[in-house]
Amino acid sequence: MPIILVTGAAGIVGSMLRTRLARPGRTLRLLDVAPITAGPGEEAVTASVTDLDAMTEACRNVTAVVHLAGIPGEAPWEQIREVNIDGTYAVFEAARRAGVGRVVYASSNHAAGFRPRTDFPVPEYVYPAPDTYYGMSKVAGESLASLYHSRYGMDAICVRILTCAERPPTLRALSTWLSPDDAGRLFEACLSTPSPGFRVVFGVSANTRGGWVSLDEARILGYQPRDNAEAYAAELIAVHGEPDLDDPVLAYLGGEFTLPGMDAELPA
Repeated sequence: MPIILVTGAAGIVGSMLRTRLARPGRTLRLLDVAPITAGPGEEAVTASVTDLDAMTEACRNVTAVVHLAGIPGEAPWEQIREVNIDGTYAVFEAARRAGVGRVVYASSNHAAGFRPRTDFPVPEYVYPAPDTYYGMSKVAGESLASLYHSRYGMDAICVRILTCAERPPTLRALSTWLSPDDAGRLFEACLSTPSPGFRVVFGVSANTRGGWVSLDEARILGYQPRDNAEAYAAELIAVHGEPDLDDPVLAYLGGEFTLPGMDAELPA
């Protein structure tokens, strides 16, 4: 019976994927620092991704790892380094030690957040342009994925998630929304496609106002998005008005993460 280890399983995306990755004959091993109650076809592990020994044990008999755990936004460098960078290293290294053949890594559009509108649609393998320490940590994670593929032969897919939410929360999200169901479709494609090697894919739904990023690599893996943020457009526009292309939030792929107010707390 295949076992899929999901780190950060108690988080927003982890909670969305928990039911959408469930399959007959598949066990989801759910790992988080927060306690999780396992249901049918699930196992629960309480551990931190920063604990290499615990991660190696959690990877035992695992077919693939879906690595979602991490600080989900900007934070001081020490926190980002410990959880998002050192923790991601521990996940890849634990997977290698346990003989896991595939890691699907939750990266972010913020790895290329300072790509301007003139670069849209942003290609998958464009040179990184992180917008924050958080975005930089995702670049580091992608580099680890590349290293572990090239040196150890591990299949490693980096999913640059855009706005993954139950519904688009802002006008910008009319272009960047990734629905929960499409997230499930995308991660399932990453888990089931044969011998993907190292890949970088963007995660976004089939939005009418999309075109910000390329979906070429995701489609090669078999991803077919079905949902469209336009279903929520009238409601959002009634509250906020039509999107203003001069709004700084729309100037770069990273949106509000590129604004001065997102500067992290710096050491004294």
